[in-house]
Amino acid sequence: MNYMAVRKIIHIDMDAFYASVEQRDNPHLRGRPVAVGHPAKRGVVAAASYEARRFGVRSAMPSTTALRQCPELVFVPPRFEIYRAVSRQIRGIFEDYTALIEPLSLDEAYLDVSENLSALPTASATAKAIRARILAETGLTASAGISYNKFLAKLASDHRKPNGQFVITPEMGPAFIEGLAVRDFHGVGPVTADKMKSLGIHTGADLRMQSLVFLQRHFGKSGAWYYAIARGEDERPVRPDRQRKSSGSETTFNEDLTCPAAIEEGVKAMADDVWGWCEKHQVFGQTVTVKVKYADFKQVTRSRTFETPVATRERLHEVSVSLLADTIFPATKGVRLVGVTISKLCTKLPEQQLDLGLDPARSGN
Repeated sequence: MNYMAVRKIIHIDMDAFYASVEQRDNPHLRGRPVAVGHPAKRGVVAAASYEARRFGVRSAMPSTTALRQCPELVFVPPRFEIYRAVSRQIRGIFEDYTALIEPLSLDEAYLDVSENLSALPTASATAKAIRARILAETGLTASAGISYNKFLAKLASDHRKPNGQFVITPEMGPAFIEGLAVRDFHGVGPVTADKMKSLGIHTGADLRMQSLVFLQRHFGKSGAWYYAIARGEDERPVRPDRQRKSSGSETTFNEDLTCPAAIEEGVKAMADDVWGWCEKHQVFGQTVTVKVKYADFKQVTRSRTFETPVATRERLHEVSVSLLADTIFPATKGVRLVGVTISKLCTKLPEQQLDLGLDPARSGN
């Protein structure tokens, strides 16, 4: 590695973001186990506070299961408009330190602070200043990972949660990776981890011992990525917002889901993220695409195009859920990831929005 050109990358991750916003806004919820979601029979946990996580409650868990594990659990309905507003406020703080911001979701982002706008001497000092600003201005805590690439910064942000930060220097990088279980690598899901285990790969050190040819033979295109990260190498730049041809959001569940209601809630949450972007930028789309990735990593997409842009959040929900039903129901195997994308964008809506003239341009793979 050329240490003269080492980048300074920060990964900021808000702590239990949705649940923490609810606890901030309602003093009666502070210190109590809180789940964002609905306690109905077919409800699903969208987010859990750290108090709830101590009982094993986690996102995407059916509400009935969560209540069995934590009878004192308090459910609050999600307020995505509030979460988006807070996310924009946090983004404004980031912009005081760098123009190189890559949002990953409402509650996390990468920042390249190699040349930070506040002229702070180290990335660690910059992360500390950002976290202090977030706490002072929003009342919420954030964790930060600091390193010389995105992969390690992401790993580092999990190392001192909640409300902490951790630095992985170039000198530390190789040893840090060698000591980690591969299942803890960002981007290595349960199926891949099990496959690696069957090949005798349990830790970063085991992974580093494998040749590029071996990894490509067993993992295809991903082999080169695993070969690189085992050596602490990740050259991906932090990509700030660019003019888009589409906007999408996807999530990987902590566990593979088979419950239709849980999968549907995941798709609706992704549609909410997409709609938030549409509203913020006043850009709307005519094509909606839903993506599903199964436990065996098979991926399926379905799309639908309309003559006029989708004009409301409710309509985006309706279309997304319809495409989901067309894609997977009845669910015969676990679902590990869902995503929603809107494309064929325009910058204004017609005065009278009519979702007529359906053109079911569908694609599946």
